[in-house]
Parts: sequence; C-alpha cells; structure tokens
Amino acid sequence: MPLRIIFMGTPDYAVATLEALIAAGHDIVAVYSQPPRPAGRRGLETIASPVHRAALAHGLAVFTPTSLKSEEEQACFRSHRADATVVVAYGLLLPQAVLDGARLGAWNGHASLLPRWRGAAPIQRAIMAGDTETGVMIMKMDRGLDTGAVALTETVAISDSVTAGELHDRLAAVTARLMTDAMARLADGNLPVTPQSDEGVTYAAKIDKAETRIVFGAPAPHVRNHIRGLTPVPGAWVEMPISGRPERVKVLEAGLVEAGGGSVAPGALLDDRLTVACLPGAVRLIRLQKPGGKPLSAADFLRGTPVAAGTVIG
Repeated sequence: MPLRIIFMGTPDYAVATLEALIAAGHDIVAVYSQPPRPAGRRGLETIASPVHRAALAHGLAVFTPTSLKSEEEQACFRSHRADATVVVAYGLLLPQAVLDGARLGAWNGHASLLPRWRGAAPIQRAIMAGDTETGVMIMKMDRGLDTGAVALTETVAISDSVTAGELHDRLAAVTARLMTDAMARLADGNLPVTPQSDEGVTYAAKIDKAETRIVFGAPAPHVRNHIRGLTPVPGAWVEMPISGRPERVKVLEAGLVEAGGGSVAPGALLDDRLTVACLPGAVRLIRLQKPGGKPLSAADFLRGTPVAAGTVIG
C-alpha cells in the first residue's frame, strides 16, 4: 500500500532516494529542501538544491524554510497529513513537533554504521580514519544527533583506493534501495527497530577548511587516506612552487610507495616523480589539479610544472 510521504533532503546524495520512492508508487505530498543559495562569481544568482530541482521535475510541491521552529511552519508541516517523513541529508535540525508531524514518524537514511560516525560528514570521516567498512542504516529519528533506533542495515566495504566521491555514489544507491524497502515494510506494519549501542560512539564533524591542507608530517597511510577522504570535494591541497611562486595545488589521488623518508624532512620530494617524504614513509602524488585548471596525471603536471627532487612542498 503506498504511503503519503514528506521527503526532506538537499544534496545529490538524497536525489536517488526521492526518485526510488516515487518509482515505488508512494505519494510524495511535499518535499522540503534547503533554500536556494547564491551562485556565480559574484553571488548575484541563486541556485536551487539538487533535491529541489528533482522535485520540480516531478511536479512536486517544494518547501524551503530557513527554520522549522515556528508554529506556522510546524502547522504547515502537519497540514500535509503524511503517513511518514523520510529524511536524507536534509541539513536542518527537526524539532519534536516535526518529528511527530507524520502518523508513522520520521525515518532517516544515514551513511554509516551507527553509532560510529554520527553527524554531518560520515563518508569523509570513515575514509580519513582508515576504516575498512561503512554502510547505511535506516533509523527512526528522535531528538538526538543520529541517535534513533535502527530498523535496517547494510554494510559496505571500503577499499584502499576508493575516494569519498566514489563511496558517496555507492552509498546513495544503497540508501535509496534500503529506504524503499523500509517504507514497504512500514506500510505493512512490519518494521521493528532496535536501540543503538551506547558503545563505540564517534562523531563525524563537518569538514573544516583548515583540514583540507595536506600535512606530510604524518604517517604515509594517514596522508593517503586524508587525500582520498577529501576527493573530489572540497579537495586536499598542498602549496607548490609554480612559475617561481607558491600556489595551492589540489591532490586528487596518491599512492603509498616503499621508499621511506628516513632523515629527509616531511614534504621533501624524494625523486622527480612527485614522491613525497612523510613521517614515516612516503606517498607518490598521482593526479593533481592546478588553480583554475583541469585534473592532470603527475606526468602531465610535471611537463608544464617541473618540480625538482629535494624541493619541500606543503
């Protein structure tokens, strides 16, 4: 039996779930998304979120409040007479009145194996920490930060080479499938939940700009994971000499190499192939992007920007 669903989401990650619920025949009575944001070089234009644009393409009603705390917004939310609320990467805290605004509650698709990596950036944090697995959990939301009881779980392996962008796409597809399954079970009255464990709680704080700079004075595996976890956005960067002056260069891919830094200073180039000393170990920069340029292989990068062995970057 189809449900009357309020969908709440904002980025690309959430679009797959919205599309899957529509394809499953559910009645999406309202879509909530973050307000359009300034765009363009001068910020004179505004652009709607990916979920907003997808909803309009399906002729759905879209609501973009800056807050859900007012009685007026909460009354509007209740007026949709929804059976369930589905939340995927929405970006606003939901007051209790909103959590209770649908008959069967609010259900969230979260991209981690809770209680590990509660919070805003679970995909990036899992890779940056060197985790070997993550997953998706469908939980019934409560007032806490990703503390709700869990209904469905699917585990996904994290390979040594996967980037945050690649893992993002894989988990978005899992979230869409798992949430569609959850809503079918909810409609049948067969979606039991299990409280989360109090052990193993970690928090996935939003990525701060200060974290995007690569620090080679760390073990080589940590440096590689840091780069993978920030690729493609916001992107990890290092300062390198270009045309005689330091420039920020994004590093989109790096690999571990057996060559060790030894007594060489962290950040020193050990050869002419962009092998960089870490503390300990070393990484080889494989794909880079100059300011305003396109992604380049290390070989192509060095053709236009030779950087000699012994140069210290970072």
